[in-house]
Amino acid sequence: MIEFSRFTLKNGLRVLVHEDNSTPMAAVNILYNVGARDESPDKTGFAHLFEHLMFGGSKNAPEFDDPIQMAGGECNAFTNSDITNYYDLVPMENLETVLWLESDRMNSLNFSKKSLDVQRKVVVEEFKETCLNQPYGDVWHHLSDLAYKVHPYKVPTIGKIPQHVEDATLDDVKKFFKKYYCPNNAILVIAGNIKPEAAKLLVEKWFDDIPSGNIHVRNLSQEPIQKEFRQKKNQANVPTDALYLAFHMPGRADKNYYGIDLLSDILGNGRSARLYQRLMKEEQLFTQIDAYVTGYIDPGLLIVEGKPADGVSMEQAEAAIWKELEAIKKEMVDDRELAKIKNKMESSLEFSEASVLNKAINLAFFELLGDAELINSEAVAYQEVTSKDIHRLANEILTRENCSELFYMAKKETEEV
Repeated sequence: MIEFSRFTLKNGLRVLVHEDNSTPMAAVNILYNVGARDESPDKTGFAHLFEHLMFGGSKNAPEFDDPIQMAGGECNAFTNSDITNYYDLVPMENLETVLWLESDRMNSLNFSKKSLDVQRKVVVEEFKETCLNQPYGDVWHHLSDLAYKVHPYKVPTIGKIPQHVEDATLDDVKKFFKKYYCPNNAILVIAGNIKPEAAKLLVEKWFDDIPSGNIHVRNLSQEPIQKEFRQKKNQANVPTDALYLAFHMPGRADKNYYGIDLLSDILGNGRSARLYQRLMKEEQLFTQIDAYVTGYIDPGLLIVEGKPADGVSMEQAEAAIWKELEAIKKEMVDDRELAKIKNKMESSLEFSEASVLNKAINLAFFELLGDAELINSEAVAYQEVTSKDIHRLANEILTRENCSELFYMAKKETEEV
């Protein structure tokens, strides 16, 4: 049981405090309720750009990293389609240093041409390195665009094209900051050996005077139900062919999410999973195969991906995967197999909440989902999933008309005459 207290400042900043007496460290996590899904179609990659810009210094702290390192700590951030998340870990006695830094960049980020030029170059180079120059790097550009027709999940977090970030102006980033990086669009979590009352005094000291922003009401285009099988073939300079199947599924807060997550684990999580055992170990049709869910807040995807073995055609590989999907739709998962997956999931959840930093990150995310108390009930939600639930969800989700399939094929060398 992870206990916490919460309060909200007059400017709308939601704050959670988890007292953990087992560690000398303090974790501070600030989640901003903005991700790639909130970007304009012609200005993609901005949330990711801001992940970098927020380390470019602020009014009273020209360098963000230096004071953290001097305080014996570390800091980092991540962005996805739904959120932008910043986190810091320092010795408890230096907690106030972190709160000062985080409040200063929330209130007065340094918008300079130099900072924008530097971070814009970093982000564009990251795009080129991870998407254009790395094998299979642009898979999500193809697969997301195939699976989503109107929802902004059709564009990966890194952006649609690097030109959108290259063309970003100071005015563009100032508007994006003002729109989303305000206290009433953020959740602050402090975890460590501190009393909630003491934490509240520190938060009020550093964040209370930051003005609220005008919260943007999210009104995203909802993806219509897919009613036809979609397929795309792409050739690139990659070592081997790869096959991707994407199935639409409910969002992260839906009650059916837990059953579909377990379904994906039964299919593809680890060496005991069905796809590994039957298609890799027994039939040796694949050199790699996996299944997982995206975990998006809005309706997401269950993905099956694999790399066929030498001599196995894409059509053979595709047919073999569909055979296993039809098998799990036809017959109920036995209690022993389901119990094994549940226990594995429970262990994973416990491990993810072992560190004070992970607890801070998870508390912020669950608070955004609706209630941080979900962190304590998630294991129960997984345990309550039955074989009947798995059977029902498999038949609802794993249908051909709900599938978007990508053949990502290696270019064949031209035969010499």
